[in-house]
Amino acid sequence: MPTQARLYSFYDGPMWQSIAKDAMQLQRCSDCAALRYPPGPACPKCLSTGYAWTPIEGKGKILSWTTFHRQYLPAYPAPHTVVAVQLSEGPIMIGHVAAKEVGKLKVDAPVRMIYVDHADGYRIPSFEIT
Repeated sequence: MPTQARLYSFYDGPMWQSIAKDAMQLQRCSDCAALRYPPGPACPKCLSTGYAWTPIEGKGKILSWTTFHRQYLPAYPAPHTVVAVQLSEGPIMIGHVAAKEVGKLKVDAPVRMIYVDHADGYRIPSFEIT
């Protein structure tokens, strides 16, 4: 698998490091306990700058999905389906689903996060129907 220089920001580096270990973590606000996704400098609910990295369960439900029938990037050949998932902890994530999962997609379908190797040489979160 190819390797890629890690170009993380100050705020999302720990998240990508946790994904590489198949155990995604998100920032949890020290004041109101809200999870921040994507990671950032301040809590979107209370504007606190305090946080701690917290593991997430990786379970959620499908909110929506779309299938791209045109290839835009070499790593994502068409057709390529992405989903919007409401994590059980609250945040909404956009992620990939494998082609074998597309026929099972429906609103509110339960999913779990899995980790897959990206063609560019790093791990990414993906989802599968449970």
